[in-house]
Amino acid sequence: MAPKRSVLDRREAIVADLADLLPPGCLVSDARGLVPFETDAFIAYRRIPLAVALPETTAQVAAVLKYCSRYGIPVVPRGAGTSLSGGAIPQEDAVVIGLSKMSRILDIDFANRTATVEAGVTNINISEAVLPDGFFYAPDPSSQLACTIGGNIGMNSGGAHCLKYGVTTNNLLGVKMVLFDGTVIELGGKALDAPGYDLLGLVCGSEGQLGIVTEATVRLLARPEGARPVLFGFASSEAAGACVAEVIGAGIIPVAIEFMDRPAIGICEAFAKAGYPMDVEALLIVEVEGSDAEMDATLARIIEIARRHGVTTIRESQSATEAALIWKGRKSAFGATGRIADYICMDGTVPLSQLSEVLRKTGEIAASYGLRVANVFHAGDGNMHPLILYNINDPEDAARAEAAGNDILKLCVDAGGCLTGEHGVGIEKRDLMLHQFSQIDLDQQMAARAAFDPQWIMNPSKVFPLEGRPAA
Repeated sequence: MAPKRSVLDRREAIVADLADLLPPGCLVSDARGLVPFETDAFIAYRRIPLAVALPETTAQVAAVLKYCSRYGIPVVPRGAGTSLSGGAIPQEDAVVIGLSKMSRILDIDFANRTATVEAGVTNINISEAVLPDGFFYAPDPSSQLACTIGGNIGMNSGGAHCLKYGVTTNNLLGVKMVLFDGTVIELGGKALDAPGYDLLGLVCGSEGQLGIVTEATVRLLARPEGARPVLFGFASSEAAGACVAEVIGAGIIPVAIEFMDRPAIGICEAFAKAGYPMDVEALLIVEVEGSDAEMDATLARIIEIARRHGVTTIRESQSATEAALIWKGRKSAFGATGRIADYICMDGTVPLSQLSEVLRKTGEIAASYGLRVANVFHAGDGNMHPLILYNINDPEDAARAEAAGNDILKLCVDAGGCLTGEHGVGIEKRDLMLHQFSQIDLDQQMAARAAFDPQWIMNPSKVFPLEGRPAA
């Protein structure tokens, strides 16, 4: 969407006013300093923002939002910039509000099994803080070393172990949030349920369009007695997909079922030296947990099913070191792929009964555009992440990659799935929303959005197609 000339013409005055609202060192406005904020992990698009505010407190966030609301200045919330859908990409007339300085763990309450943290706390830091006492925070995106809780809430992030424990919304109990006009509200709390409408459920996954979360109360879980990842190799992706569907259909819910095809296996093994079998076409990483007896019993049932689908390799981790390497390879998949090619990472979700067919057609779509694809994803809940490899410096190649990605996402919807499982809509999938929803559906969603932000200044260029929006 076109930047507002009325905002651009006032840039110097806006920067001066923001400097008065923030402590020294909390505002970036010079050309060189703004460059790191021009994009996120969706590197196909980039824009230099008007300025970047880095508040240290909720009160400072409120002051900046109140000012931006008064003058109609668009605002783009930003966590760690790990969004794969362009959720944190700014526009030229926007003030980015980054939460990286709000990184304190405020409270750990083992009696209620909760942690209250500022939005800039990284995902992994919560688990590390409670690990000595036998607890952990369940959602574990591949970017968990860098991504923040605020960003996780914005996109309703998942991760490998969310098959059993759920995504962010299933582990979020409360938030403190600043609305577009600087009003501070609190939703939920330490209790398992809150009175009134489930506004917390609406906020989680709203991509920074309803307000800016500055604090969150999350659920802590007790660490299991034991955990064991096992590698299952198959002669085809279709056989691996069918195995996943039968495991879940049998009522077996492992902690995780992750999928890699041959290209992804090669990329990840070259990077992590995890010991993945190199003579298979598809690999499942299945992790079970519990006592030794429980894990043995669950694995016996899974192995029986895998053999019906022609499993060629079964390899159990024999030590904590082996287990860590197995997960290092999987969680390094995106970064490892980036070493060999540029890529677009899709995020469609499909019913498990359609997994094998969608995998086959995904390969056909990529081939039809003359492109390579590596598949690595959360198979247990059908959340696919095909990585379409291309050359970002070749405009024609980039256009083919984007078109292939759009066709794959449409395929997921047509198979009974949806456009996004955990990465969000952002810019990437914005123009595909009418393939998933009718205009009536979108009108209702936009009405809910407008109830929180009638001026449409909060992350305005994301999620909804630019055509058909109500006048702000």
